[in-house]
Amino acid sequence: MKAIKRVIVFLTLLAIPLFLAGCESKLLVFDPKGPIARSLTDLIIYSIVFMLIIVVVIFVLFSVIVWKYRARKDDGDFEPKYEKGNHVLEIIWFTIPVIIVIALMIPTVMTIYEVEEVPQAYKEEEPLVVHVTSADWKWIFSYPDQDIETVNYLNIPADHPVLLKMTSAGTMQSFWVPELNGQKYTMANMETKMYLVSDKPGSFYGRNTNFNGQGYAHMEFEVQAMSKNDFNEWVDEVKRTANDLTEDEYAELLKPTIIGRKTYNQTHLQWIDHAHGGSEKYLNPELYRLHHGDDEESTEEVVDEEENKETNTVEEHDTEESHEDHAHH
Repeated sequence: MKAIKRVIVFLTLLAIPLFLAGCESKLLVFDPKGPIARSLTDLIIYSIVFMLIIVVVIFVLFSVIVWKYRARKDDGDFEPKYEKGNHVLEIIWFTIPVIIVIALMIPTVMTIYEVEEVPQAYKEEEPLVVHVTSADWKWIFSYPDQDIETVNYLNIPADHPVLLKMTSAGTMQSFWVPELNGQKYTMANMETKMYLVSDKPGSFYGRNTNFNGQGYAHMEFEVQAMSKNDFNEWVDEVKRTANDLTEDEYAELLKPTIIGRKTYNQTHLQWIDHAHGGSEKYLNPELYRLHHGDDEESTEEVVDEEENKETNTVEEHDTEESHEDHAHH
């Protein structure tokens, strides 16, 4: 009886952090807002339930065996007799894990292939193409058809497929919008693709989930899903009000700094597509060098420069948001 009580106490203690975690914040991965994220959430829930059943069965069997074969006072000098291995049981113990792996593998593989394509309901629609370029420590979004480029925010039409062509200007990073899709890496000199669909208008949180330096924690962005009319109005607003992106300005963007939101007419694709190489033309390795000992002040200067640039972009950030609000309304 004591063994069963200990198991119950252990499970209770294990459950407490889970309940407290649920009270602290919203689990975005379990709150999908699009068909792609919904497929991934269903897979996660299926895996959790399936593995939970296995864990419950194991704990029940463990408790029964511990109780049934426990040592008793009346055992005396009892010694169990030697028994040769049972081939039937050995086959069963081997087969059960294989079945478990297959039961998890089949839906996982099917879902992975499913989310790599345009969702079935949007097969007939032409996706909006957006090039995603990760840099230290910011996200750059290029709209080649609209000839617009944004930094640290992505506006998309709701209820419409979006094709993301992703690469990195330098270090490997990870793109993730938990309410809309899964996670995928961005890497220099190559291109990864991902589809994005939001059922309804809304604002969604995105970030880099791959550690890549001291500015990693600030590498967040917003995905704003708009009605198609609002999206077209936003494009027109940018065309009228945003400055043109120059190559010198783009070189400044690629420096390892923390900045706010920015919006430009024209895209950097007219000079370079980092998926096909050439990033070394815009990157200065000295800005990434770590200094030690007497040179520690140099590192502090880089951090101070980043903080100053972040402060200087606050006003521009607010201006961009006012333009977006104007276009939205």
